[in-house]
Amino acid sequence: MMYMNLQTYLNLKNITKYHLSKISGVPKTTVIDICSGKSSLQNCSARTVWQLAKALGCTMEDMMEWDNIEDRYNTKTGLPLSQSYFECGLPLYLQKSIKNMSASWEIEDSGKKDYHWDIAWSELNADINSAESGQEISTEQAWYLREKYLRMKRGD
Repeated sequence: MMYMNLQTYLNLKNITKYHLSKISGVPKTTVIDICSGKSSLQNCSARTVWQLAKALGCTMEDMMEWDNIEDRYNTKTGLPLSQSYFECGLPLYLQKSIKNMSASWEIEDSGKKDYHWDIAWSELNADINSAESGQEISTEQAWYLREKYLRMKRGD
């Protein structure tokens, strides 16, 4: 996914800030401030966003998504900041082990003793290793799961 903001969109469409100002009726300084990041679309009036969207042939919602994208994606890599996508498409046996481990951690974190915690931990660790070596999940997925559910750190 490509990182998108107003300046990137203008570059893709080969539209200058001056031209956008002329076709939208939005002052050139406002367009320049939004493109440079000095101003945010969030701080613009609905009328300004509507004028820009209409001139660019997109929706106001599209433009607001561009403005919020930095909150959800790494602008250098394009990857989501949340790594929860690593949990998509996991094998059923691994999902079951994660569920058991989560339940065990819930007990432990509440201050009580779960006498089956070590069994849940060992089972999940073995299932992650098995899924990784069987190429059902990537090494990155495996480490994400280890860090989140086994509370391991790389290099430990």
